[in-house]
Amino acid sequence: MADATPASKLDLVIFDCDGVLVDSEVISCQAHADVLSLCGYPITADQVFDRFLGRSSKQATQEIEAELGRSLPEDFNARLQERLFRTFEQELQPIAGIAEVLDTLDLPVCVASSGSHQRMRVSLGATRLYDRLAPHIFSSSQVENGKPAPDLFLFAAAQMNARPAACVVVEDSLAGIQGGVAAGMTVLGFHGGSHGRPGHADRLKAAGATLVFDDMRQLPLILSRLGDKAAPLAGFSAV
Repeated sequence: MADATPASKLDLVIFDCDGVLVDSEVISCQAHADVLSLCGYPITADQVFDRFLGRSSKQATQEIEAELGRSLPEDFNARLQERLFRTFEQELQPIAGIAEVLDTLDLPVCVASSGSHQRMRVSLGATRLYDRLAPHIFSSSQVENGKPAPDLFLFAAAQMNARPAACVVVEDSLAGIQGGVAAGMTVLGFHGGSHGRPGHADRLKAAGATLVFDDMRQLPLILSRLGDKAAPLAGFSAV
């Protein structure tokens, strides 16, 4: 087990949900592609990944409807939710090592996700993480602008009585990295989910990640060294 992170100059660790706590991005992109295609908007899972990863469903729907020049069917969200939640309950797994990390960290933690509260209840519930993190679970539905705007991260920090400059964000998407940077927080790019692609780590760094890593079990040591600015972050891929 990794060494515990001591009390430090850090106030809070903010985790994204999909692709950081739960290995859901492949499932989610495929479900979105399938349902959108059935609704008259042909798109592949790879295209969903490239265009909408880390963004809210509301943002994606607005963009798609603008391109179509019409609204998606009234039952689109219900169809998507039914397919997505069924697959989550059958197949979803936590990110390897995340339960151990949550047990190890000696820092406040919370979740800030573009997903809805209902989606997180299902995904975190299916992976036995919900009770570990509730009630400190925040959704883009609670702010005016979703990622890549900083609103959600600043909201989470305020709810947790944390200084933005003393917050660390763990994100897997470009939109999430950009939002955390815009909030004035230290942002770590995680690329260890099953949706990881060649070059994704470089894209996360280009978006502003302080460093990137692909094994969640590295996180306690990274946080410990971030809390002690004098300690080098040797062994990690930093900008």
